[in-house]
Amino acid sequence: MYTVSMKTHFSASHLVEGYEGDCKKLHGHNWKIQVRVKTDIQNEIGISFDFKTLKGIVEPLIQKLDHEFLNDLDLLEGKNPTAENLSEFIYYKVKEQLPEEAEMDKITVWETDKYSITYEE
Repeated sequence: MYTVSMKTHFSASHLVEGYEGDCKKLHGHNWKIQVRVKTDIQNEIGISFDFKTLKGIVEPLIQKLDHEFLNDLDLLEGKNPTAENLSEFIYYKVKEQLPEEAEMDKITVWETDKYSITYEE
């Protein structure tokens, strides 16, 4: 089994409604994202899942988040834009676009260099 991984990032602001602490105030992050996809197939030239294909799936989604106020986006269907909810959202959006020879492994979302959340089924 091969695991293909891609890292990307976006900058966006949010606030966490109902939170008792500083995160209830408007603030921003330079979010970092790692997408991991698995496959057991290798093509005739030795590639399991083309990085270019993965980038073509992930980057349009990330562009929808970049430099936005995440609370205003309908993408999260009214959920707080927490790292947890973002990781689950990105996971399923990527999963639905993967060809059948690849499967989702996991998504990690970093709010800062110290703090991250990983989502997997």
